[in-house]
Amino acid sequence: MTNTPNAPQQLIANATVVDGTGAPRFAADVVLVGGKIQAITAPGTHAPGPGVIDATGLVLSPGFIDMHAHSDLQLFLNPGHYAKLSQGVTTELLGQDGLSYAPIDDATLDGVRQKIAGWNDNPADFDFSWRTVAQYLDRLDEGIATNAAYLVPQGTVRAMVHGFGEGDATDAEIAAQQAVIRQAMEDGAVGMSSGLTYTPGMYATTEELAQLCSVVAEFGGFYAPHHRSYGKGALEAYDEMIELSRETGCALHLSHATMNFAPNKGRAPELLGLIDRALDDGVDITLDTYPYLPGATTLSAILPSWASAGGSQATMDRLRDPDTLARIRENVEIYGSDGCHGVVAEWETLEISGVKNPELNHYVGKTIEAIAAETGAEPFETFVDILLRDKMATGILQHVGHEENVQAIMVHRTHTGGSDGILVGGKPHPRAWGTFPKFLGHYSRELGLLSLEEMVNHLTGRPAARLKLVDRGLVREGFAADLVLFDPATVDATATFENPRQAAAGIHYVFVNGVAAITAGNPTGALAGRALRRTPEGTLPTHE
Repeated sequence: MTNTPNAPQQLIANATVVDGTGAPRFAADVVLVGGKIQAITAPGTHAPGPGVIDATGLVLSPGFIDMHAHSDLQLFLNPGHYAKLSQGVTTELLGQDGLSYAPIDDATLDGVRQKIAGWNDNPADFDFSWRTVAQYLDRLDEGIATNAAYLVPQGTVRAMVHGFGEGDATDAEIAAQQAVIRQAMEDGAVGMSSGLTYTPGMYATTEELAQLCSVVAEFGGFYAPHHRSYGKGALEAYDEMIELSRETGCALHLSHATMNFAPNKGRAPELLGLIDRALDDGVDITLDTYPYLPGATTLSAILPSWASAGGSQATMDRLRDPDTLARIRENVEIYGSDGCHGVVAEWETLEISGVKNPELNHYVGKTIEAIAAETGAEPFETFVDILLRDKMATGILQHVGHEENVQAIMVHRTHTGGSDGILVGGKPHPRAWGTFPKFLGHYSRELGLLSLEEMVNHLTGRPAARLKLVDRGLVREGFAADLVLFDPATVDATATFENPRQAAAGIHYVFVNGVAAITAGNPTGALAGRALRRTPEGTLPTHE
């Protein structure tokens, strides 16, 4: 791998430019110099020569912006980051779902690492020497494949101040959380995330969240919640977040904004009506989605929140206690666990996507129901056995989505793209490799749901505006040369649920800060990405 912060001149000739604004495409030659777009001129203005890319028949667009990424460790552990580069992603938003690794303290680090091992892995020998957001962003600046912006994770902050257990935060604890968040925003975070079906973030009351959002609003940041339910009570959960934004003046970005599970089939128009009424009242709302029906999370997320209080070891102790286990079973199979969005666990929908314990590898790709049938155990017993044997690190796919909801939300005026891509596990969700080409190939070209210009705007200019990326997200002179050159006739996802780690079709070149990361479809190994920090002037790379 090479760390290449600066780039020589590059001419892209005869390109069809889709500039990220939604405006009609146009033909142009584009000149890149020193990591910037120096000139956009009429095709044929520049003489062809060695090293010139002939883009005849190809579309040149801004690099795609992944508004929901779980690459917080994978940018270090697998620096080539081919999963994202191969689909044209040049910027990612990290720190999602209220749980990540900065800010952090010594007492909280191990608990956070264990809780999200199923998202990011948990290598024993990795150097977690940073403690602040500034230090984490500095580590990213040592060399990463894509650019990265960061959200301060509310659940991690709550764990630092209150611990991993249940209970309301005291006034002093809320003030302490506000101080941590204020420092994180000063360090360059662009906003705050929550995971309100994950402990410990889900223990926060609406009032506690409002007081934290008020700090984010002071800095012009936004709140990106995984809210309290995508199943039973989903509309009420969305409404809580919208009213929180209305009350605090904090901009709102709804993470993986889906309407899942049987109770929500066909109900996306109700959600969009709720959002439209708030937009008309002046509430600042955007959202992201991925173009797939199943979701992905950890198996432990299915547990009720009270059973997950106190961290992984405390949870496993409860699973080994017969009386407590009976209560957990009642929650999961009869009443509906809050961790499972208030819906009774449907074992045929929960598919193992990754395990930490190699003895469980043969379970990957199978549902809890199928594993139970093989072993002769009941599904709940199988669920508990896997949790204990894998020490809570199991990843799952959850087959609970509805195509009509996906399409309705995708065309909304607030929509952006977010992969929610989990890059670890034996069979991770294919969205980690296929989100952006699937938007372009299946939903734009094949279904005609949006024009190519509109879809590119959803994936570039629109998320750039939410992130306040003042120098990228558009094909414009003077902007950073984060660019993708693709074939509009063939671009598509090739990743499948059976074989999820497959590069996109039709992506020919990817440039990150003017440096070629993909050339003729092949990775170059360049590490030209930068940490993008919030500043009063906008979100920018501040370290060269």
